[in-house]
Amino acid sequence: MFGRKKKKPAAQAAPEQPQAAPEEHPAPSQEPQGPLDVAQLEDRDGYLDLGALLVRPRPGLGVRLEVDERTQRPRAVALDLAGGSVQVQAFAAPRSEGLWDEVRRELVQSLREGNGEPTVEEGPFGLQVLTRFPATASDGTRGFRLARFVGIDGPRWFVRAVFTGTAAVAAESAALEEVVRELVVVRGDRPMPPRELLPLTVPEGSVRAPAPQPEAGPVAPPRRGPEITEIG
Repeated sequence: MFGRKKKKPAAQAAPEQPQAAPEEHPAPSQEPQGPLDVAQLEDRDGYLDLGALLVRPRPGLGVRLEVDERTQRPRAVALDLAGGSVQVQAFAAPRSEGLWDEVRRELVQSLREGNGEPTVEEGPFGLQVLTRFPATASDGTRGFRLARFVGIDGPRWFVRAVFTGTAAVAAESAALEEVVRELVVVRGDRPMPPRELLPLTVPEGSVRAPAPQPEAGPVAPPRRGPEITEIG
C-alpha cells in the first residue's frame, strides 16, 4: 500500500519496504490469450463439437470424454498428446467476477488435506497450482504423481485444466498448452448457477472404450468411468 508523500528532506524519508505476498497468493498476472469464447469465433468448421467445448484437431491428439459412473453423462474432456494429458472442464461463472481466485484457494486446502504438496506460482496461463501426491502404480510401486492445475476465467464461464504426465512440467507441455488455448467455450444463454458444469455432448460415430485404472491420489472428480474416444 502506498500513502501520501510527506514533505520531508529526502535524507529523512525511509524507503517503504514492499510486502511479500503469501506463497499461496502471489500477485495476479495478465489474462491469458485463450481459450476463446464462442462469440469470438467466426466459423466452427474444422472443430470437434463436444457441446460446451469445441476442440481443434491436430495430428497425434487424442480426445476422450470422461463419463460420470452414476449418471453416464460426460463430465470432462481429456486431451492426450506426446505423453502428456490435460483434463478440461468448463463451468458457469458470475457475470461480474471470475472464479479462479476462490477455486484456487479451495484447491490448495483440499490438496493439503489429501497429503498433497501444493504450491502456487506464475505459469503460462497466470497463477497455477503445482502439486505432487503419493500414488501407487499398477505394479504396486509407490511413488509420487505430479499435477498442474490451471484456471481461466472467461465471460460467464470458467475453465479448469489439469495437466498430468509429461505435461505436468511446464517446460514439456507447450504443445498441449496450445491445444488448450485453441479451445472454444460455448456458454449458452440460459441462466445457470456459478460452478455448474457446462453440458458436454458425445459426437456421432464415437467409439466407446473401457477406462484405464486410475492412480491413487486426491485428484478424484470426475471419476474416470467409461470413455468416449475420438482421435484428431
